[in-house]
Amino acid sequence: MDSTVHLSFRYSEQDYVRAMRAHLKSRLRLKLDIVVIVLAGALGLYEWRSLDSPWWGMGLVFLSAVLVIVLIVAFGIVPRMVFRGEPKFRDEYSLTFSGSGIHFQTAHINSQLEWSMYNRALVDIHSFVLYHGSRSFTVIPKRVFETPEHLTTFERLVSEKIPEIIRQDL
Repeated sequence: MDSTVHLSFRYSEQDYVRAMRAHLKSRLRLKLDIVVIVLAGALGLYEWRSLDSPWWGMGLVFLSAVLVIVLIVAFGIVPRMVFRGEPKFRDEYSLTFSGSGIHFQTAHINSQLEWSMYNRALVDIHSFVLYHGSRSFTVIPKRVFETPEHLTTFERLVSEKIPEIIRQDL
């Protein structure tokens, strides 16, 4: 079986936004954040109505509101701003993945990469996020695979070549 996968594509904003949200979800404790927001808000409302400590209550409600705004900005606004502000995301990407490495080509890049460059991968329902470093990553949207066989071959290469695979919402 041929273990080479060639992909040609342009990123859509949705590709990048989904991948960035998956990245953030894997890094943050979103459920805990939401619990803290709800508890702080509820306790704040209770204390605000109290005659003894309305200032504590207002402070907790304010903190809860700030946390909500931070999550909205992180998940809703920042990914779109990053995509729109980065010209490289408008290039045509031509990538060839094989057991021996990765050929990465755009209008500005023509490079042969080793699989060892990637130390971790995040796989979700929409994409593969291949990490090089803690915050730098390459997004491979699943929509760009021409056949299910190419997707399966790529999944096998990723699992063989990248030491840590995180699966999310599959």
